[in-house]
Amino acid sequence: MNKRLAAVVAAGTTLVVLLTVVAFSEPGRSVAQGVRLTRQPDGSMVLADRGGDAPVLDLFEDFDCPVCKELHTRVNATIERLAKEGKVKVVFHPVTVFEDEPMRSNSVRAAAAARCVPEESWLAFRDELYAMQPSPHGLASGFGVQDLAEAARKVGASVDQCVTSQSYADEHLRESAKVQIEGTPTLLLDGELLGNEAFDPATLERAITGGLGVTV
Repeated sequence: MNKRLAAVVAAGTTLVVLLTVVAFSEPGRSVAQGVRLTRQPDGSMVLADRGGDAPVLDLFEDFDCPVCKELHTRVNATIERLAKEGKVKVVFHPVTVFEDEPMRSNSVRAAAAARCVPEESWLAFRDELYAMQPSPHGLASGFGVQDLAEAARKVGASVDQCVTSQSYADEHLRESAKVQIEGTPTLLLDGELLGNEAFDPATLERAITGGLGVTV
């Protein structure tokens, strides 16, 4: 399955904010107080202002999915900016949707490695995963554990043992199996499925904020 499909999620996502958090502060940029990235028990990552009341954007992605990479390229900067400004609460849900090889194993290795990376390095590691996505899709094996460990070191995370042993592979698959979607990427804004507007920065920002939107 290498195309974005409509999705139905059985229940809304409940955000459980952990005590262990990482602050975001970027000189010269307006950042809301209390914006944190936190890892949840199911492996999802929440980027949000803990004290804010912003809409929730759930983003389900498979790191071996080419359309997820396209979405990342087009709107990731907008999504992260809005989150760091406290205008949206983003929940990143790494999942494995592929059943066929080599895509399935590619996806599992990448997602398991992402669970090893601490919060302060996770967003940068996510960027690295999309940059090193195996190609051509459906034919190429990739996301080798040594390459993943090197990518983690590149963003400041020395987690070689966790990555190469694939410590979180089984747990990732168990949690991924609980997610009721038909394809990736799937984006829900306060529980409502987004369509093609999710791929345009200005349109996506307008949907989130109700404003005019800014292309970045």
